[in-house]
Amino acid sequence: MHELVINLHMHTPYSDGHGTHKQIAAAAMQAGLDAVIVTDHNVWVNGPEDYYRDGDRRVLLIVGEEIHDQGREPQKNHLLVFGARRELATYAYDPQRLINAVGQANGLAFIAHPYDPASPAVGEGDISWEDWGVQGYHGIELWNGFSEFKSLLKTKLHAIWYAYNPTRIARGPLPQTMQKWDDLLRNGKKVVAIGGSDAHALPASLGPLHRIIFPYQFHFRSINTHVLIDRPPSGDALEDSNLILEALRNGNCYIGYDLPASTRGFRFAATGMDATVRMGEEISCKGGVTFQIKLPQRAECHLLKDGKPIKVWTKRDLCTYITAEAGVYRVEVFIYYRNKRRGWIYSNPIYVRP
Repeated sequence: MHELVINLHMHTPYSDGHGTHKQIAAAAMQAGLDAVIVTDHNVWVNGPEDYYRDGDRRVLLIVGEEIHDQGREPQKNHLLVFGARRELATYAYDPQRLINAVGQANGLAFIAHPYDPASPAVGEGDISWEDWGVQGYHGIELWNGFSEFKSLLKTKLHAIWYAYNPTRIARGPLPQTMQKWDDLLRNGKKVVAIGGSDAHALPASLGPLHRIIFPYQFHFRSINTHVLIDRPPSGDALEDSNLILEALRNGNCYIGYDLPASTRGFRFAATGMDATVRMGEEISCKGGVTFQIKLPQRAECHLLKDGKPIKVWTKRDLCTYITAEAGVYRVEVFIYYRNKRRGWIYSNPIYVRP
């Protein structure tokens, strides 16, 4: 099994970002990423998708899109589209039609920043997802770095402080988003969770103070999605892009907050009578199931069933748990960084069936 670290959900000057595709690729190589997925607002940019190289380093840049109805105010219901490889923004007026069109194009549809609260202090509105009756999407952006930043900005002073102290922002997905994900899973839906930076590299000024909110390279070292694939990348851009997208489709991935310490190497698997499965997959509970959790280093590890913690380990890097009960099982891991307990790893579920 091979692991690739990707950062997804970011913008260029084709919409409201400030770095070109080439600059994003350079920042990704500096951060040690394997791939990035660029998602400009309501424009699919044909051409930049490829491998970018610098000496012995390379990164795969995949072009997706963030689609939403620009005629709506506020502009809610943002959808991340990967792998469609054609323009679908004409369907933005109707989220269900848009999701259907993504499916017909063999693409992936992920609900972006499901809860994205307003921040009046800095003039940012609420752009949460509202149309939860839609069907056919593949997953949700469980942890969005920019949404979390917005949620902390109660005043302009908070904005200034966090602008100069970005390493103190990330604590974990917003509680409302976590609750919604667990509700969807409990209701029988398979919903893949991904983490996104929502990087723009926005220049911001307040009087004499000037900052970039936040440089791409900072984002690329922070909230990433790690995908697990069965064979190493070939070096062919289209082939490797499809390999990554298939892992995202199947939920063979997890969210890692890599700034405090690399999360590379995390594993969550289940072994039953006839099979061993990984995140995103199903297994029968007949005869019992053994969960195996491997952490990159000792940390606080929680195993959850149907959204409720059933076992907590502290200062462990290897954890096992045996069950004969059907349910949706997932893992959360916490680490201390900058004097705060912070979310470090969020697995996708393993679905234990009767």
